[in-house]
Amino acid sequence: MFGYVRPRKDELKVRELDDYQAVYCGLCHTLGRRYGLFPRLFLNYDFTLLAMLLAPVSDRPQVEYRRCPACPLHRKRVCSGGTWLDIAADESVILTYWKLRDSVADSASWKKRLSARLLSTLMRRAYRKAAARRPEFDRVVTDCLCELERLERQSSPSLDHTADTFARILQTAAPPSGEEARDRVNAQILYHVGRFIYLADAWDDLEEDRRSKTYNPLLYRFPDGPEVHRDEVALTLRHSLNLAASAYNLAEFGGWSGILANILYLGLPAVAQLVLTGQFQDIKKIMSRRRHYE
Repeated sequence: MFGYVRPRKDELKVRELDDYQAVYCGLCHTLGRRYGLFPRLFLNYDFTLLAMLLAPVSDRPQVEYRRCPACPLHRKRVCSGGTWLDIAADESVILTYWKLRDSVADSASWKKRLSARLLSTLMRRAYRKAAARRPEFDRVVTDCLCELERLERQSSPSLDHTADTFARILQTAAPPSGEEARDRVNAQILYHVGRFIYLADAWDDLEEDRRSKTYNPLLYRFPDGPEVHRDEVALTLRHSLNLAASAYNLAEFGGWSGILANILYLGLPAVAQLVLTGQFQDIKKIMSRRRHYE
């Protein structure tokens, strides 16, 4: 949905990188099986984290080899379908739809609003199916987004209140499994990662929101300029990641442990640094151009 949750791939073992890619491809195939081709176009790495948190604790995932629509000549290693992939796929559709609807309401550019309106219309059928399958998650998403919209109308200067509203969405993305300790750990990891995503996205959008006079909590929290308070923002981002990592250490994740540790200890801190220095925007533009010409 946002693209901030990613590992440091150069620090992963070969086996871990293969398993991580297999989860991503498994999520893509699950989206295709449950919703068709179109929702697969919005897949990014954020919900791979959720899928791994929900996955059974085992030494290695169960995989099979399937053809990829993006590269049909070669079979790719794909995690076998399971409830954990179904949940991640359903919830990614719900969040993608509401992010598009939010863009319709908030984008300053009429071209972006028109594009978001068209895409959300094409996504509506898949969203309705996903909402019927995960009604509780859809209810939390709509309630929290309504609360966030109210805070935006009030021009709230509170970073904590606005970030908390978004973080509660991800906190409920892991439904109860019956294992109380594991559920509590997953909820804490997702909450603090959600808080990180909201604040990182707010910083990433600073220039665009400043030009378009769109609500951004950082602009109201620091009227003298958020850039002057870069160290304070970096501190609260680091604090969220530290709390997520602390929660991670309270549970056993089997063969997923190395990948999850990489994301929390290396991947997300690296993303935070790129966001705060403005380099993340440049990376997104480069990747966008590559997809355009490939």
